[in-house]
Amino acid sequence: MQSKLLAAACGLSFLSLLGPTFAQEQPHAMVNPGDIAWKEGPPSLPKGSQMSVLYGDPTKDGIFVMRLKFPANYKIPPHTHSVDEIVTVVSGEIKFGMGPQFDAAKTKTLTAGAVAAMPPGMQHYVQTNKEAVVQLSTRGPWSIAYVNPADDPRKSQ
Repeated sequence: MQSKLLAAACGLSFLSLLGPTFAQEQPHAMVNPGDIAWKEGPPSLPKGSQMSVLYGDPTKDGIFVMRLKFPANYKIPPHTHSVDEIVTVVSGEIKFGMGPQFDAAKTKTLTAGAVAAMPPGMQHYVQTNKEAVVQLSTRGPWSIAYVNPADDPRKSQ
């Protein structure tokens, strides 16, 4: 019995060494499409987007899942993120381009079910011709830095 208690105590001590994020159990999430509550997109994106955080908190350290809904003819100028960005197209289609200059001729169209994965610092831009919903699965805190600071919609607020 004492050996089991000692093993359990050692296990708890080991978990505490890994830090509070690991030691704290994350709540689970199961979300059906009809349960998604949309709200206005983040101020870091051009007006017109909508968002719904399905898991976690994009403003804090840790994994999160967020859906973004973009209207037809929507554009996000060239930008980067400080963490890996994994984007899954849920519905519609979205065009991604890479580089510091927006060039519609150099975009690749991704349709529902497609995935785009970009490392931190990769310059990219987005365009839609019709409404699209994407899902971001990444680590927080989430941020966006525009290649051209004048493109940042937070500057005009």
